[in-house]
Amino acid sequence: MVAVTLMWSIAGVTTRHLEQARGFEITFWRSFFTVLSLLVILPFFQGREVFSRIRHGRGAFWLSGLCWSVMFTAFMMALTMTSVANVLVTMSLGPFLTALIARIFIGHRIPVRTWVAIAVAGGGIAWMYVADVSAGSLAGTLVALCVPLAAAINWTVTQRSHARGENVDLVPSVLVGAVISSLVTLPLAIPFQASVHDLGLLGLLGLVQLAIPCALSVVCARVLEAPEVSLLALLEVIFGILLAWAGAGEVPGTNVLTGGLLVMGALVANEVVGWRRRA
Repeated sequence: MVAVTLMWSIAGVTTRHLEQARGFEITFWRSFFTVLSLLVILPFFQGREVFSRIRHGRGAFWLSGLCWSVMFTAFMMALTMTSVANVLVTMSLGPFLTALIARIFIGHRIPVRTWVAIAVAGGGIAWMYVADVSAGSLAGTLVALCVPLAAAINWTVTQRSHARGENVDLVPSVLVGAVISSLVTLPLAIPFQASVHDLGLLGLLGLVQLAIPCALSVVCARVLEAPEVSLLALLEVIFGILLAWAGAGEVPGTNVLTGGLLVMGALVANEVVGWRRRA
């Protein structure tokens, strides 16, 4: 799982080294290379029958794929609009948004400690938003917010389907999401401007930053408990900010660091307390 978070975290620094690719073209090529990679990886992990399961997938499966496509598209677009630190810290709101959406749509009870953590994390994000308004980069942070929101919907749909006896396999739905993202962004990416150097980096992202870690994370989730996965996933924020700092000279601002510490501190405290009580 630590290796998974390290692979996830290379997106920001890699994007900063692109020469000519911009905007929707970046999203298209990463999603396209993810499709090619998963067409090889999925049969290796799950056998050729995985494609039959995709063809016979029900509504929840396709909705999960749609959520993945929003996550893929919004993440890469946000990286072109604001700092890596802003994007990663905003994405770390995922567990709290999931708790809220699960409470609204499937009636999951939210403990008091989680309400407190949501309030603290909300304050951290609000602090970042104020700084973004003054810096003119609020749009990028709002686009980044679509990632944890789509992830929360994805998780809630999956949980509700499991409760009804319908198994939603998240790995094949990643392939569906990558296909949708590719098709939607293709018209917006033309005319292509990416150099051979850019295509090499975007191919690396499709395989190493998305396809492989997404498949491995599902395997990890079968062994690790949910709090462990949530806490280890925070390493993506730390790795991503450090890599962008060391590899692209992108120094995180004071407001981002302050807001990020509030968000991550709230998440860690909530997960640790919940873990101990369950133990």
